[in-house]
Amino acid sequence: MEGYLETGDTLDARQFYIAIKRLADNLAYGTDRSPYLGSGMEYVQSRPYQYGDPIKAIDWRVTARTGRVFIKEYEAPKRMPAYLMLDTSASMAVSSLPRSKYAVAVHVAGGVAFACLDRVSPVGIIGVGDTYLQHQPSLSRDQVMQWLHQVRRFRYDETTTLGKRLLELNSRIKQRALVIVLSDLHDQTALPVLKTMGQKHDCVVLQLRDPAEAGLRGAGLMRATEAETGRHFVTHGRARWLDQETTQRELRRAGIDHLLLSTDEPVAHRLRHFMQSRGLLGKGAR
Repeated sequence: MEGYLETGDTLDARQFYIAIKRLADNLAYGTDRSPYLGSGMEYVQSRPYQYGDPIKAIDWRVTARTGRVFIKEYEAPKRMPAYLMLDTSASMAVSSLPRSKYAVAVHVAGGVAFACLDRVSPVGIIGVGDTYLQHQPSLSRDQVMQWLHQVRRFRYDETTTLGKRLLELNSRIKQRALVIVLSDLHDQTALPVLKTMGQKHDCVVLQLRDPAEAGLRGAGLMRATEAETGRHFVTHGRARWLDQETTQRELRRAGIDHLLLSTDEPVAHRLRHFMQSRGLLGKGAR
């Protein structure tokens, strides 16, 4: 496609598939891969045992208390769709390292998508930039893989539309969903929409950061240029650092899970710990 560039990860199609499959397996390591266990099944009631009921379903507490055998009944699991909101704006592509925030985000999006599919959760991908990219949730691994290859290509002239896309998604989806945002959060309009969205859906923010952005901490006054608009402005590092801390605090206060990922550090271990500690791998069946 004319005007588009590759993410810069240098992986061919097969290598890319292996890389995201390895990340998905890493995320699921140590968890039961069945979509019908854990948070996906909700206890409803206990009833008297009937011939043919599985022994493993016996409610031993009620049985011991009453002297009669009772069976636990659970609510049938429902598939919760997962939406990956991938920031395709210019600030994600500008990098001080060979691997940009965007390249890391695409890799993480692939691993998370495959982990969701393993839990029988349909996955959709929405581009958060000028280019219209919106794919509705699907359980087809081949289909999701095609979408991931599509987002491996990017432009250097896209502005962010995170707040706008979140607002559109929030008004469109009716059933409870898992919404995962992969962005550097340079869109100031996104935060209030996320806080509203978190009241109805399970929202997760995976924030990408270039080490050069972290290096701004404590810096004096400086002139800078916004990557997406070309606008020149004056700022200082401490103010931007405090703004980031405020963003993290507000997201967590709103009940939105947040993880900061730096492009100069390995992400697999931190991402696995983050997802497992919050039970995110079990949200596919609900």
